[in-house]
Amino acid sequence: MTTDATPASATAARPVRVVIVDDHAMFRAGVRAELAAAGAGTVDIVAEAADVDSAVAAIREQRPHVVLLDVHLPGGGGAEVMRRMPAAEARYLALSVSDAAEDVIGTIRGGARGYVTKNITGPELVDAIARVADGDAVFSPRLAGFVLDAFAGSIDVAAVDEDLDRLTEREREVMRLIARGYAYKEVAKELFISVKTVETHMSSTLRKLQLSSRHELTRWANDRRLL
Repeated sequence: MTTDATPASATAARPVRVVIVDDHAMFRAGVRAELAAAGAGTVDIVAEAADVDSAVAAIREQRPHVVLLDVHLPGGGGAEVMRRMPAAEARYLALSVSDAAEDVIGTIRGGARGYVTKNITGPELVDAIARVADGDAVFSPRLAGFVLDAFAGSIDVAAVDEDLDRLTEREREVMRLIARGYAYKEVAKELFISVKTVETHMSSTLRKLQLSSRHELTRWANDRRLL
């Protein structure tokens, strides 16, 4: 006999029960539409959540096979969801705009079975969900390299974590975009904040990291493979 919490491979004909966790309603709607089109009959979206508390409640109530989990969430981030609802309760597939090494490695350490970025296509996401439900580990190709490098010791994860611990979650987001060459106005548009707020976060980031310019910040982030 199986239960709804049994992985999809054990339930054969049953669709994979999925909870979507992301703090942007429009993105959740887009994922739902993509999965409905590409995964009709194979994926059943049983709930959505926008922050840590609602995600934990949805997972506890719905007992999904797979949780599509954003890395950065109000209330503590994806890692906090996995801490409160361990992998024994569901299998986690990170679906994030971030492809930074520290996010990938930290999320896998937290218990996720895979990590893909938000430029993934609908059919690719359906395939990734099915594979994670079956117990496989799934990564976008570039992100798999981060994980291998971390375990091989090529990335000093401890040093990266120590530096990043000085920054708030929003400062990390601003830092990464600025280091990639975004203008302040572009960062503001991307993160739905004002240009003034971007400037404030940038000043705070440079001060905390003891850097003096965006050029030094780019070099700092590149040396740590955060871009």
